Amino acid sequence: MKSALCDKLGIEFPLFAFSHCRDVVAEVTNAGGFGVLGAVGHTPETLEIELSWIDEQVKGKPYGVDLLVPNKMDSKEAAITTAEIEARIPPEHRQYVATLLEKNGLDVSDLWDFKLHENFGNNLREAGAAEVLDVAFAHPIKMIVNALGVPPAAMMDRAKAAGVAVGALTGAKEHAIKHAEAGVDILIVSGTEAGGHCGEVSTMVLVPEVLRAIEAYPDIEVLAAGGIATGRQMAACMAMGAAGAWTGSVWLTTAEAETTPTVKEKMLAAHSRNTVRSRSRTGKPTRQLQSAWTDAWSAPGAPDPLPMPLQMVLSKPAMVKIDKLAEGGHDGAKALATYYVGQAVGLMNTEQSTRSVVYDFMQDYADAVERLSGTLAE
Repeated sequence: MKSALCDKLGIEFPLFAFSHCRDVVAEVTNAGGFGVLGAVGHTPETLEIELSWIDEQVKGKPYGVDLLVPNKMDSKEAAITTAEIEARIPPEHRQYVATLLEKNGLDVSDLWDFKLHENFGNNLREAGAAEVLDVAFAHPIKMIVNALGVPPAAMMDRAKAAGVAVGALTGAKEHAIKHAEAGVDILIVSGTEAGGHCGEVSTMVLVPEVLRAIEAYPDIEVLAAGGIATGRQMAACMAMGAAGAWTGSVWLTTAEAETTPTVKEKMLAAHSRNTVRSRSRTGKPTRQLQSAWTDAWSAPGAPDPLPMPLQMVLSKPAMVKIDKLAEGGHDGAKALATYYVGQAVGLMNTEQSTRSVVYDFMQDYADAVERLSGTLAE
């Protein structure tokens, strides 16, 4: 494929796959795309294991790492340990979660026995993320991405020195301008259709809006994200001026995905209307499967979700218990089970191998470009 971005990164097809599953990352890279490992949940030790495994599988082919280092976060520098973060969660929020689980038939006697890794809080801060960055830059990554806010100066400086492209999630025109001014190389322009953290503007509107806003920065590449699960959607975005597509949700129903069987089953049966934007898991708006959990946090009288990372700490023990019981067939847990996914879930109707999804993208893209070319008068 003729593409400056493909040449820059050494890939055959500008399909970028964000996944927490190393198998998906490696499979996409080996199929000609660009896999990106979501590393926000990793300690330096576990990230070293994952990246070493990917290196063995891809044998020099390009891949990237995605971190989450917010610019604004509750007690960003004050609370150093996970225990200190946990201590700031109001008792009424804990009680609300416990009551919600009890109403759905779950035993909550050991709910708060679950302990997050002590690095949980530090990994979400620039200082703590530095240790993870040390690991990432010790491997032959081709791109480092910050998933929330302008990448910290330390990340930018290290990436430039290592010749690694810097990407940043972009949910609004204003974000794009700030990223451009900071020197970001690739903007992942994510519309509200996207799974996980997302804004309110659709991909179809946001991509051309951002491209217009950064006309003064011709060297910046734009990847379209949000609701993209087919090659024809990718072609449409590239017709608008994007250099490629950033995808996440479509990999959640692949055979290699880390998705729990219960949630995968719900996704395969879901329609595009079965997702909601909710602050109930992280404290910031994230698109996820609608469930009894998301419904409860938008119900009259529900407490306001806590700011990040407090809501993440609050929800994690509940989600771990819910997923475990759901796999055992517990009906109440199945009703509560949810996960981040975009509106493209309505297009994800069958479980496929990761490689077959990549090849379907390639074929569908080629067919779409041929159809579009056919509309031109000779």
